[in-house]
Amino acid sequence: MNSKTIANGILRAVAIMVGVALMAIFVYKIRSVLAYLAIAAVIALLGRPIVLFLRRKLRFPNMLAVVATMVFMLSIFLGILALFIPLISEQSKNLSLLDIDSLKADINTLYLQILDYFGASTRSVDDLITDSKIEESVLQGLDLKFIPNFLNSFVNTLSNFSIGLFSVLFISFFFLKDSKLFQNGMLTFVPDNKESNLVKTIDKINGLLSRYFAGILLQLFILFVIYTVALLVVGVENAIVIAFLCALFNIIPYIGPLIGGAIMVTLTMTSFLGADFSTVILSKTLYVLIGLGIGQLVDNFFSQPFIFSTSVKSHPLEIFLIIIIAGLLFGVVGMVVAVPGYTAIKVILKEFLAENTFVKKLTKGL
Repeated sequence: MNSKTIANGILRAVAIMVGVALMAIFVYKIRSVLAYLAIAAVIALLGRPIVLFLRRKLRFPNMLAVVATMVFMLSIFLGILALFIPLISEQSKNLSLLDIDSLKADINTLYLQILDYFGASTRSVDDLITDSKIEESVLQGLDLKFIPNFLNSFVNTLSNFSIGLFSVLFISFFFLKDSKLFQNGMLTFVPDNKESNLVKTIDKINGLLSRYFAGILLQLFILFVIYTVALLVVGVENAIVIAFLCALFNIIPYIGPLIGGAIMVTLTMTSFLGADFSTVILSKTLYVLIGLGIGQLVDNFFSQPFIFSTSVKSHPLEIFLIIIIAGLLFGVVGMVVAVPGYTAIKVILKEFLAENTFVKKLTKGL
C-alpha cells in the first residue's frame, strides 16, 4: 500500500464525513418539512380505510372518495378546535393552568387544609413550618411549570398553525389520492432486484401502522369518556377540557398516565377550595381516583393488548423494553415514536433479511 492509496483513502473518508455532516445540517434545516410529511403520512394512514370503503362499498370515484375523506377528517378536527379552544382560552384563569402563581397559591391553600385534616398542628410541625419557610421551599421545589408550559405551547401551536395546516392538508390529499406516491419515490433509490421487497415492505408497514394509529385514537377516546364521566359525576368545572387534556397525555407511554392523573387530581382538589376538606374535597378526589383507576385498568387490560397484539404484532414486554430504551436515548419524543418506528424496522428486516436466524425469531409474528 503506497502513499497515494493511503491519501486517497483519507480523502474518501473525509469526503464521506463531510457529506454526512452536510446531510445532517440539511435535515435539520428542513425539519419542519419532514414533520409535515410525517403528520401527512399518519393522516393518510388513518384516512386510507375510509377512502377504500367509499370506493369499494359506495362506488365513489377515487377523487371524490379522497375529497369526501379529507372533508370528513377536517370537520372532525375543526369540531375539536371549536369545542376546546374557546373553553381553554376563556376558562384558563378558573383552571389555574396558565397562571403559575395562582396554581401555587391554590396548592399552598390545599396543603394547609391537608395538614389541618390530619391534625398536623403540633409544636414539632409548627417548628418545621415556622414562617412558612418549608411551605415556600416545597412549593418552589415543585416543578409545576410543565403544566402551563405544555398548555401554552399547545395553545400557541393551535393559534399559529395556518401554514403548517395548509401544508399538511396539501400533502395528505396527494398521499390519499395516489397511495403509491411515496412508494414510487422510494423505488428511485432502490436497485431493481429489490423493488418487490420494498413494495411488500411498504404495504405491510402501511397496514400495521394504520391499525396502530386507529387503535391509539380508540384508546384516547375510551379514556376521554371514562375521565369525563368521572369528573362530571363529582361536579368538576370544565370536566370535558380536563378529561381531554389528561387523556391526551396517554400518548406518552407509562409516564403520560401518571402526569395526566396528577393533573386531574390536582385540578379536582383546587376546584373545590373553600369547601370542607374531609366531606367535600377528599370525597370528590376519591371518586376521581376511582375513575382514574377504572380508566387505567381498561387501558392496560383491553386497549393496549388490543393495539399491540392486533396492530404491531409485538409482545407487551417487547414493547415495554423498546419504549424504555427509546426514552433513555431520545427522551419523550423517542417514547412516542418508539412503537411505530420499531414496527417499521421489524418489517424491513423481515423482507430484506428473511433468512437470518435472529430476524426469523424477532419477526415470527409478522
